[in-house]
Amino acid sequence: MDLQISGKRALVTGGSKGIGKAVAEVLAGEGCDLILVARDARALEETAQTIRAKNQVNVQVIAADLSSDDAVKSVARQVGAVDILVNNAGAIPPGTLAQVDDATWRKAWDLKVYGFISMCREIYPAMAARKSGVIVNIIGAAGERHPSAYIAGAAGNAALMGFTRALAHSAHADGIRVVGINPGAILTERAIMLARTKAEAQWGDAERWPDLHTSLPFGRAGLPEEVAHTVAFFASPLSAYTSGTILTIDGGKE
Repeated sequence: MDLQISGKRALVTGGSKGIGKAVAEVLAGEGCDLILVARDARALEETAQTIRAKNQVNVQVIAADLSSDDAVKSVARQVGAVDILVNNAGAIPPGTLAQVDDATWRKAWDLKVYGFISMCREIYPAMAARKSGVIVNIIGAAGERHPSAYIAGAAGNAALMGFTRALAHSAHADGIRVVGINPGAILTERAIMLARTKAEAQWGDAERWPDLHTSLPFGRAGLPEEVAHTVAFFASPLSAYTSGTILTIDGGKE
C-alpha cells in the first residue's frame, strides 16, 4: 500500500532507539526524509547509517536534550518546516507518590510532557503557515489506566492525552491534524532490560524474561514496528479525516 508520504519531511524525537527508531525506519521505507533528535549522538548516527544504507532518503541527526526549552527552540530553528512531527522522546520512571520525589518527577515531565508541548509550540506555526501538517504524539497506555505504582507516568500521559485532544480541537482550522498513540507493553531495548532485571530478581535467571509476557494478550508484548506502521498511517493522506483521536495499541489488554 502506498501511503503517499514519499518526499515528506518528518521530525522524530527519541529517534535513536526503541519505538522512535522503528518509526524512523518505517517512514524512511515510505520515502520520507528524516530529522532524528535524541540525546545520544552515537546512537543517532548509528540509526541514521542503518537507514541510509537501506533507503534513498535524507537523514539529518541532531543531538539535543529536549527537556530544555532552549534546546527545543534550537532544534526547531535548525529544522525549519516539516510535514510530520512525531513526539516520542522521554521515559517517566515508575513509583508511587511516596517513592517519586519532586526532583525526579519534574525532570521526567520536563522531557516527556513539557518537551512534547514545547516542540508542538515551535513546529506548529510553520505548519499553520502552509495549512498542512500532522503531529503524532506517542504517549502511553498508563494515561488511560492510571496505575498508582506508575503515578508520575500515569498523570503525565493523561495530561498529554488532554493536550493532544485540545490542540486538535482547533488545529483543523490551520490544516493540521493532531493524533496520539498509547502503546502498551512494547518490546523495546529498555523493556527487555527491565524484564531481564525483574526475571533475575524473581527467578534468579534473567534469561527467563520472556515468561513475564506470557500473560499479555496473544502471549507476547507488542513490537516497535507495530506501533511505527500505525504512526505512518496516521501521518498519511489515507488518514486525512483522523484528528483528535488517540489509539491504544496493547493487544486488547483489559
